[in-house]
Amino acid sequence: MVCAMEKPDQLRELFRMQRALNERIGVHTDAMSQAEQTKWVLNYCRAMSQEMAELTDSVPWKWWAKYQKFDVQNARVEVVDLFHFLISTAQVLGMSADDVFNAYVKKNEVNLKRQEAGYVEKDANDSKHI
Repeated sequence: MVCAMEKPDQLRELFRMQRALNERIGVHTDAMSQAEQTKWVLNYCRAMSQEMAELTDSVPWKWWAKYQKFDVQNARVEVVDLFHFLISTAQVLGMSADDVFNAYVKKNEVNLKRQEAGYVEKDANDSKHI
């Protein structure tokens, strides 16, 4: 059995792998101008929209079509595809795995507070510290 100390940090490893893949494709996210960042965030948003559509198509959502089956295996692949583009987007924005983790923790706290308060009103300022 592998000791936890021998196991690499999984999120950091995903970020490392994605950076290597992007660089192999010719996308270098480290020193992008604002125009390039804008272009690539939009590219990745479009790619994620397509992957979301493919994920949706893995689920029998057409109530009028009886032939559909829930393709769990393909749904899992589409989720992984989303991670590829989501990590790339974070990298374009200059975020490391640690940055994403820390922001997630803070945003999760905001979401829990919203639920505790009933989330009856949107407060645009409750996420400004993230």
